[in-house]
Amino acid sequence: MARIAPLAPPYEAHVEEALRTWMPPGVAHDPPALFRLLQHHPDLASRMRVLGAGLLAHGELPALDREIVIARVTARCGCRYEWGVHAAVFASAVGLTPEQVEATVSGGSGHPAWSGRQRALIVAVDELHDTATVSDDAWTALAEHYPAGQLLEFLVLAGWYRTIAYVANGVLLEGEPWAVPYPPDSA
Repeated sequence: MARIAPLAPPYEAHVEEALRTWMPPGVAHDPPALFRLLQHHPDLASRMRVLGAGLLAHGELPALDREIVIARVTARCGCRYEWGVHAAVFASAVGLTPEQVEATVSGGSGHPAWSGRQRALIVAVDELHDTATVSDDAWTALAEHYPAGQLLEFLVLAGWYRTIAYVANGVLLEGEPWAVPYPPDSA
């Protein structure tokens, strides 16, 4: 059970309106638990929505690369909640194969599912996770594939999803019923 329960319907009018801003049109399910959780602090939620939506809908990184970064960061953080949401909603839409999705949890950068560019992302995410920095070799590998703006976006994206992992893991947020299950025997 979550340490802070996400808000549940019926919502107050201002909560209903705020949750609508998080959801794309035509979505069949209720707002995810993370969005409903954040509404305990509406001002914080509104600030977080701007950055989160900007990274997802208006970023310069290719969508496939963005989702590899998100999946790897959340997997390395053991954030089953956010990993499962992104695996369900975005993975196939951006072209991640089931093998690649699983490899974000259990495979290293040398996994055969990854191209050279994707290996560079995995190595850099792993270094950030382990050391809070990127080595010269890993940076050089990234810089072969991405211009300066995308490199900055990569760093912000990785940090943002570590923040999301802290929130979801810190409150023990339970997985969405429609999310992809985390691979068995994984951290």
